[in-house]
Amino acid sequence: MAKIQVYYGPGMGKTSAALGNAIRAAACGQSVYIIQFLKGQLEGDYLKRLEPEIKEFSFERSSHSFRELDEEAKREEKENIINGLGFAKKVLTTGECDILVLDEFLGLSDEGIVTEQQMVDVLNTGSPSMRVILTGMYLPLAVRNVSDQIFKIVDESSSAR
Repeated sequence: MAKIQVYYGPGMGKTSAALGNAIRAAACGQSVYIIQFLKGQLEGDYLKRLEPEIKEFSFERSSHSFRELDEEAKREEKENIINGLGFAKKVLTTGECDILVLDEFLGLSDEGIVTEQQMVDVLNTGSPSMRVILTGMYLPLAVRNVSDQIFKIVDESSSAR
């Protein structure tokens, strides 16, 4: 299984931390894939500027986040997200990159798109030489149990006053 690093919690900065790791790895000559879930199509192609070392993928068609969609749109988008998960599994199985960032992956079980066990099954396909970075608000127990490093991101700025 790949080495799994997790950034989760209610605070801001989880994706930024994952991207920081990705940029550092790319600067050291490693290849990085980023697959984003639940965010919809992101505006701007800022990550495209980092190709070919960093490649970004999003399989969603809507410009809105998954949580903002009505039920019909969620059903359609769910199929796209499942395709993205299939791509992630292929990347893990073939070892196409050194680091795979699965942004908002942890929210897939909360949204009822996949079960925790299905998430673990995808992660189990990774080669031991790969590193997988996961982000999301909540950390499912089954994913916690297979993770190597876990970082909880909280926003304490308002309580520090």
